[in-house]
This record gives sequence, C-alpha cells and structure tokens, in this order.
Amino acid sequence: METYLRNRGDRMPERTTPMGLEPDDDGNVDESNQLHYGNNDEDFSHTLTQHQPAAMHFSKSSLRSRWLVLALTCTVMTASYYSYDIPSALHQQLSDYMPQSSNFERNFNLLYTVYSIPNVILPLFGGNFVDRYGAPQCLLVFASIVCCGSVLLSIGVSNKSWEVMYLGRFVFGLGAESLCVAQSTITSDWFEGKDIAFAMGIGLSISRLGSIFNNITSPKVANSRGGIQSAFWIGPVLTFSSLFAAALIIFVDRRAIKKLKKRGGDVASTELTEALLEDDAPVRNENNNPCSESGEVHLTDFRKFGIMFWLLTISCFVVYGCVLPFNNVAAGILLERNYYKPAPSSCHLLHPDQCTSGYLQNGTNNPSLSDSTGALCSIDPSQAPLLPSSVNITSSASDQSGEWDNEAAYVYPNLTTHDVQCNDPFWYSACTSDYCTKESASTERAGKVMSIPYFISALSSPPLGLLVDKIGRRAQIASLASGLLFIVHLTMAVSHSSPVLPLVGQGIAYSCYAAVIWPSVPLTVDKKFTGTAFGVITSVQNIGLALFPLLIASIYKASGNSYIPNVEFFFMSCAGLGVFIGLLLNRLDRRNGGKLNGITSDDESRADAGFANVEDEYFSP
Repeated sequence: METYLRNRGDRMPERTTPMGLEPDDDGNVDESNQLHYGNNDEDFSHTLTQHQPAAMHFSKSSLRSRWLVLALTCTVMTASYYSYDIPSALHQQLSDYMPQSSNFERNFNLLYTVYSIPNVILPLFGGNFVDRYGAPQCLLVFASIVCCGSVLLSIGVSNKSWEVMYLGRFVFGLGAESLCVAQSTITSDWFEGKDIAFAMGIGLSISRLGSIFNNITSPKVANSRGGIQSAFWIGPVLTFSSLFAAALIIFVDRRAIKKLKKRGGDVASTELTEALLEDDAPVRNENNNPCSESGEVHLTDFRKFGIMFWLLTISCFVVYGCVLPFNNVAAGILLERNYYKPAPSSCHLLHPDQCTSGYLQNGTNNPSLSDSTGALCSIDPSQAPLLPSSVNITSSASDQSGEWDNEAAYVYPNLTTHDVQCNDPFWYSACTSDYCTKESASTERAGKVMSIPYFISALSSPPLGLLVDKIGRRAQIASLASGLLFIVHLTMAVSHSSPVLPLVGQGIAYSCYAAVIWPSVPLTVDKKFTGTAFGVITSVQNIGLALFPLLIASIYKASGNSYIPNVEFFFMSCAGLGVFIGLLLNRLDRRNGGKLNGITSDDESRADAGFANVEDEYFSP
C-alpha cells in the first residue's frame, strides 16, 4: 500500500505494525511510540483507507513494460504486413514475369483468395487457442507458420509456379490472421482499461510501416538487377527475424506474471490489516473479483455475443472490403488511371514492324507520328510509348541474343502490351527499351503513391487512438469514415484527376475506422471471450477478403480488362453499405447506454475500479 501511495504522490508516516506501535529491541511494544492519526484506531483506519480504493487489483496494464511488449508485437506484425503486401506492389512485374496467360488477373487475385480461405475458419480456433493457451505462446507459433508460408511463396516465384505460390500463400494465411488475433489479445491484456485505443493505434501505425516499406522497396528491387525473385525473398528474411521478437514477448510476459503474483501478496496483507482494524470488516470473497472468474472458454461461446458485436462484424466485413482489396490491385488501378495509360490511338510508328528502341533498332529512327497530320505525335508523360504492331526476330538477329529468354525467335504477328514482358532482356534492352524503362519508372511511382493511405495511417493512428480514448464516439467515427470512403471511390471512378487527394482521404478514413473498430470489440463481449471475439470478427472479415478478389477479377474481365470505372464502383458500394450499418450501430448504441460512443475511463476511474500503478524492472529508473 505504501508503494501505491508513493506512486499516487500521497504522504504518510512509515509504519511497521498494523496499529502503529513500534517494538523496542526486545520486541516489546511501547504505546508511547504510537503514531497518532486520530483519537482511536477507527480514525486511523479511516485515514489509512481513504487513500486507496476499496479493492486494489494489479494487472499487466499497470506495468511499464507494456510498452516493450507493444514494441515487440509491432516488430512481429511489421514483418507480416511487409510480406503480405509484396504481390500487390509487384502487380505489373508479376504480369511481365509469369508465363503469359489471359487469366493473369484471376491468377493474381487468387493469391489473396487462397490466403483468406483458411482464415474463414482458423481465427475461430486461433482466438479460442489464444484464450486457452495464452497469446504470447500462440504468437510465436503463428509467426513461425507465417515464415514458412513466405518461404514457399518465394520458392514458387523463383520457379514461376502459380501452384507453389498458392501453397505458400495458403500456409502464410494459416498463421497471419491468427497472428493478428494473438497480437490484438496481447494488446488488450497489457492495456486493459487504459489507453487501449491508443495502443492499438500505435500497433497499427508501426505495423503498417511494413506495407509502406514494401510498396516503395519492392518495385525498386524488382526493377533492378536483383529482379523480382530478390524482391520476394526479402519477405522470408523479415519474417524469420520476427521470430526472435515473438520469443522475447513470452519471456517478458512470464516475468510480468511472476511480478504480479508477488504484488498480489502485498495486496492480501493490506486487506488483512484493514480487517484487523475493523471488527465488523467483511470476509474477503474472491468470487467478487471479476478477474478471478474461472471456467473454460468454448468455441460455441460466440452464440452469447449480442447484436452490437454482430453489427461491428458486418461493418468490418464491408468496410475492409473497400480498403484491403483496393490495395491488392491499387498498382494496376493507378497505372491504368494515371501513370501508364495506353498509348494514344491516333498515332502510329513510322516503321510499325520494327523495334522502337534498343540495340536491335540499328540506329534507325522509328518515331511516333500523328495519323491526321503526319507530324510527331505528342505523347503525354502519363502515357505508354507506342509498341510495334508486329515483331519477327530470331536469335540470329544479334550477337547478344544469348541474353534473351530461352526462345529461338520472337514472332508476334499482332503484338499487344500483354506480350511484352519487361523482365526479358529482349524487350527491355534489345527491342522496346523505351517502353520498359517508362513502365519501370511508372510502377515505382505508383508504389509510392499507393503508400499514401498507409503512410497517413502510420502517422495518425496513435493520436487518433488517444483521441478516441478521450472522446469516445466510436460508432459515429466509424460511420463518418465509411462516408469518406464512399466519396473517395466515387472520385476515383468518375474523375481522372490526380489520385493523391483521394488516397489522402482513403488514408484518413482507414485510420479513423481502424482506430475505433478494433478497440470496440472488447466493449461488446465479456473479457474472457475477448480472444474468441477477435477470432470471430477476423473470420467474417476473411470471408469478404476471400470473395472480393475473385469478384474484382470477374468485374475486371467483364469490363474489357479494365479497372476503371466498374471496379471502383464496387468499392464504392461496399463503403455505402458501411455507412448504412454505421447508422444502425449508432441507433442501437443509444438504446443501450452509449457504450461504444462513451469515453474510456481515465487513470483515476481506473484506480477507483481497483487497479494500482506498479513499477517493474524493465523500465524502472
């Protein structure tokens, strides 16, 4: 108790006996040495107890090492996020690298579908496992699975095998979403009742740095001499490194439990002192402490969840449907819409059947000319250069043909953009170097721009989380964020302006939504079901993340291999449903006391609820 009072800034004279009587060297008590807090023991009891809550409970959220745990979970999640987003950053490079197929868009989106399919079921068990066996231990297991999946994916890319790549993404998915469940549960456990939205905001912020680094780094590595294979192998290196952080979390968590057990002894002795001082003091009943409730957690406990939780789940389903699937194909959307638009149809090459640039051009100028005037054609910087209408070149055409792909000839009577694979030296060095050089620059630019939402999320999530802890209004913010997403995708669909402003809006909306949706989950279920609740909502979210990529591929193909505008209309409809669900959520929350829109208790109310601030050795001064 004295430790608690010192932490609270209160003062009291030191005492060595319950009654304030100091023994002499022989162990005898001299009442003249009694410290006077009043006229009798009742006054002392009043003085003693007025400085502390009625029941003082110690928890991990009172330890300073909670920030170390948060940093370690962020390290694990950053590696996972980086690896997850590698395919999206290399959309065009994969199109050039993998065997030519008219079904590339379907094959590409299947990488995200097979990732999500196991997570329709596994987070239910993952959340239950977390509740049963402990989040830190589960975090290490899930991180190991993520690492194995990342390795398999990279092996598949190295061998140009979609099947092995799908296997890698499937294994990756076996661990990644359950990894999120374990991380969310650890954060809830270590920040219980205090700064939980702020902590989750920091977690999302730092984790999303992995996506930002990927969007910027992967295209550069893939376009360099390292090639697309090197870009993919960065993922296994990072996920393997994250295993050490996961192992350290287990160590810190065990040390914290030991320390809290020791502190719990101090609490018991304090309550015994109060009982001795008050003859009519009630006997302490452990069952009155909600933290001491026992009982097994079962998978079927989700049937006990109320309508508030299920509305949150539906909201997560539709709103994330216009956030994460958008990022999967954002590179393709930005290239088509802004940075690598098709070459002007009103122009033609002077020599349509000859290479445009490279050492096979043989010094012959092959300019682009206007169909109507015959003058030089003006090609916008955002447009692709013209390609030859046909190509018929054999290996005997150049002494450098040994650098080309394993083909004896490049014969394309009707050359299209899908035939040009810029990872092949024939195209990027010998015949169409202008086209491939501009494509590389455009993909790197698109990678930077598509990072804007995650960059804004990384900057704004922590202060937004702190703000939510202070002002509440979670359901209201979720509705406003969905409305902003609706406007963003409407703009992307019908306008050809710069994508920067819409993606800034996407980042703000995503940050606001994420800052309120996940901290709202523990507010809608009992504490002992927290892991299971996170598992259920993650499972339902993955139903959408498994279906939406296939829907997007179908819309793309039905729209003549084009993203704009129909794919954006699909994202817009998801955001509109999010607005509708948000309005229902607010209406129900008002009827149920405004728990979601209420304010999280501060330190003082937390102390009144029986939590003490505890120093621990990791950050003690």
